[in-house]
Amino acid sequence: MNDTTLAVQRMQDYISRHLDEKITMAELARTSMFSPWYSYRIFKEQTGLTPSDYIRRLRLSRSAMKLRSGECRIADIAFELGFGSVDGYQRAFLREFGCNPGEYARRPVPIALFVPYGVKFRELRKEHIAMENVKNVFIQVIHKPERKVIIKRGIKAEEYFAYCEEVGCDVWGLLMSMDSLCGEPVCLWLTENYRKNGTSVYVQGVEVPTDYDGEIPEGFDVITLPRCDYLMFQGEPFEEEDYCEAIIAVQQSMDRYDPSVIGYEWDNTQPRIQLEPRGERGYIELKAVIRGGKA
Repeated sequence: MNDTTLAVQRMQDYISRHLDEKITMAELARTSMFSPWYSYRIFKEQTGLTPSDYIRRLRLSRSAMKLRSGECRIADIAFELGFGSVDGYQRAFLREFGCNPGEYARRPVPIALFVPYGVKFRELRKEHIAMENVKNVFIQVIHKPERKVIIKRGIKAEEYFAYCEEVGCDVWGLLMSMDSLCGEPVCLWLTENYRKNGTSVYVQGVEVPTDYDGEIPEGFDVITLPRCDYLMFQGEPFEEEDYCEAIIAVQQSMDRYDPSVIGYEWDNTQPRIQLEPRGERGYIELKAVIRGGKA
């Protein structure tokens, strides 16, 4: 991985840690270990945003999550996140999301939150992955109720990176702004019975109750999934730069596992589910099962 990518990643990490503090270009330059001018240039080249725009969008998205949860008053959020005035914060929120924060606090609707992706992950994807150490994978049975899933279909994608190339990475930010039955968005590998002609196997979405009557974002579809048992495969916590190895370890474990030893069979009529890879909890996938087998 080259020095400029690592420098930009250090600046991104610094911003994330100090988002509720004043962040100057001088501090980012010290973090990157390059001059302020060069730090500014490489940050914009690799993220597509200036440092100030990146920080503003991240703060606005953080504020939207606080408003949705009812944690703080608008004035408190505005000053806590470094906006000079409540009016300035309200104007910035309106420009970013198309509604004012008061309206959003009263009636949260799907909005496109800014999700910052670390630049180092683009480089790590290109590197050769060697599985040198055996990883522990924990398995448990999860019961999911009948539910709807609001999904954004792709075209031909069968995995995350191809999906992002087809529909963009902003879908995740929109899904994160929506309440979910499992507390977070999901990625699905759809089986044939849930696909439409000319659409992708891999989709992203959010699970909602069967009686959901809220807004469906433009360009999204709704599918209904039945009550179902899943085997949840969860890997060990991992360093963020090791996310590819973490995913492979879990998927190889799933491929080798025989569910009949605990009295189940694979249910190939239901989608496989992927949760966001987070280092602090380990990588997680869920695969549907039905009663059967040896046990």
